[in-house]
Amino acid sequence: MGFDPRELTAYQESRRRLIERLRQGGITDLAVLQAFDQVPRHLFVPERFQARAYADEALPLGHGQTISRPTTHALYLQALRLQGGERALEVGTGSGFQTALLACLCAHVFSIELVPQLAAKARARIEALGLTHVAVRAGDGRYGWRRYSPYDAILVTARARDVPEPLVDQLAVGGRLLIPIGDGESQALHRIERTQDGSVRDEVIAQVRFVDFKQLGGSKESGEEVNPW
Repeated sequence: MGFDPRELTAYQESRRRLIERLRQGGITDLAVLQAFDQVPRHLFVPERFQARAYADEALPLGHGQTISRPTTHALYLQALRLQGGERALEVGTGSGFQTALLACLCAHVFSIELVPQLAAKARARIEALGLTHVAVRAGDGRYGWRRYSPYDAILVTARARDVPEPLVDQLAVGGRLLIPIGDGESQALHRIERTQDGSVRDEVIAQVRFVDFKQLGGSKESGEEVNPW
C-alpha cells in the first residue's frame, strides 16, 4: 500500500479542524497534537468511510471491530504522559491508527491484534508510512508480548472485566497501563502505574465505552511470531 502526498494536502483542512477540536476538548499535550497532524487518519479507515475520516466518530473496520473516535485516541495518549523514549505495548491494533500515533511518541512500539486480517492490514499501512520502529503481530493480547518486556506504557483498546495479570507483570517500574474496565454499559478507563517499590497504583481517568475484550482459547501466549526491525 502506498499513498499519494496530494491526498494529504486534500485532507489538510479537515485534519486542522480535528486538531482544533481536540485542543478545545482539553488535549494540551503538544506532542499528541503533533502526532495527529503527522498521521493521515483517512489511510486507516475503509475507503467508503474516508470522507468521514476526520470527523470525531468511531467507524467500522469489519470483523466486529471499529476505529475509535479521535478524541478517545487523544485521551489515551495524553493519559500515558509519554516523554519520547518509551517502549510501548498496544493490545488491540485494529486499523493501526493509534499504533502509528504511538510511533510518533515512543522509541519502540509493539502491537498485538486478535484478528489476523486486521493485523496484516495494519502492518501494511504502517510500513507504507515508513515507520520502522513498530512491530505488529496477530495473537491473544491478554498475555502481552513478554519477549520484549518490560514496557513503559501499555494500552488496551477493548473492555475487560478485570486487568490481565500478565500485562501488569510486563509493566516497567514507573510504567503506566491504560485499560477500560467494566461490565456492559458501565465502563471506566483505569490508569495503573507501577511505583518505585514495585506496588501498583490504580486510578480512574474517565468514563468510556469500548467493544469487549476478546481472546483465543488456550492458557499461554499465542499467535504468530514477528521479528521486529
